[in-house]
Amino acid sequence: MELLLSSGIGLLTAVGIYLVLRARTFDLVLGLTLLSYAVNLFIFASGRLVIGKAPIISTTITPTLANFADPLPQALVLTAIVIGFAMTAVLLVLSVRGYADHGTDQVDGREPRA
Repeated sequence: MELLLSSGIGLLTAVGIYLVLRARTFDLVLGLTLLSYAVNLFIFASGRLVIGKAPIISTTITPTLANFADPLPQALVLTAIVIGFAMTAVLLVLSVRGYADHGTDQVDGREPRA
């Protein structure tokens, strides 16, 4: 399970970096989105991969750390999802505005030479 998750995080990071380095605004927005997904998965995995455990400590179950999932990474990822959604919306508005102003979706405003 850990190998699959770490491979997925690495793949998302690699594809995100590749897309960020491209010279088109849509690729940039998509790359930043994939990078934010990779960071969210990394933060979520840092709280241990626990399946079928209670997220909140209760007094009815013996309070040992192994019986509970860590709620802090879950809260951080939830906050990061909301902020990432807002930033993606802002980036999309800026890229549409840049396309309307310059007539191209190149980051520097120029078409590449053939």
